[in-house]
Amino acid sequence: MSEKFLSRGFIGRHRQASDPMRVPPGQYVTTDFPVLSAGPTPRTRLDQWSFEINGLVSQPARWSWSEFINLPTQQYTVDIHCVTKWTKLGTQWEGVSIDTLFDFVDIDPRVQYVIAFCDGGYSTNMPVKEISGGKAFIAYRYQGSPLPAEHGGPARLVVPALYFWKSAKWVRGLTLIEKDQSGFWETLGYNNHGDPWKEERYYGDRTD
Repeated sequence: MSEKFLSRGFIGRHRQASDPMRVPPGQYVTTDFPVLSAGPTPRTRLDQWSFEINGLVSQPARWSWSEFINLPTQQYTVDIHCVTKWTKLGTQWEGVSIDTLFDFVDIDPRVQYVIAFCDGGYSTNMPVKEISGGKAFIAYRYQGSPLPAEHGGPARLVVPALYFWKSAKWVRGLTLIEKDQSGFWETLGYNNHGDPWKEERYYGDRTD
């Protein structure tokens, strides 16, 4: 990440002992939750917020905030891994599974990838298989409270199996596509996939 665009979060490593089976190579465990953002924090009013699934679907699906929070929710406890090398274990979230959202759309069989798009102009890409099958969710509560704006509230995508830049803050929707397209950080040299266990941090790092 280009440091001139980033908010605080790189300084001060509060480390703790941990199970090495839960910490990918090159990572250290922190009890903090560093705030890393490209640009200012968007603060969208809830009465103006919506979430949409579009692209290669028979008809887009769209929810207002009140409709979204009335969808079936789940509690999640997951480890998260930032490309800046911190790992935070056992984070607790509440939100809506991507699988639940996909139940509302008829997905074209050509779909292989997804672009998450967000307030503030951010986007990130990944294979659709990385967010389906119980692997990802849209979170709007963290540690029992509404998700703070600095951590992506009112809602963010959470994809625990990938580096945390893929867990797009301030998410507003998903576009389903046939061919891969790079997102914000991917166009600036970050790895297109972002598997922390393979240390896929930057362009050219291992991708199997």
